[in-house]
Amino acid sequence: MSRKKPMNDRAYLLFDVVYTDGMRTSNRKVATTELIEWDLDRSVRAAIEAQDRDIGDRSGTPRPPIKSITRSATR
Repeated sequence: MSRKKPMNDRAYLLFDVVYTDGMRTSNRKVATTELIEWDLDRSVRAAIEAQDRDIGDRSGTPRPPIKSITRSATR
């Protein structure tokens, strides 16, 4: 049997993102190490925008601007 990784190695939060064109992506992962506690909204937006830039560079199609970001419901 394999051992589980320690929880600290895979700590992340999930967010739902709505773009200005109406497109929605669910359960976007943001590592807790990337977040600044006192400025959570801005650090989450920066992390997701960085992910979007990477996705756009790889696919050749840039993502539209973000309209809103909300925390995903926990399971």
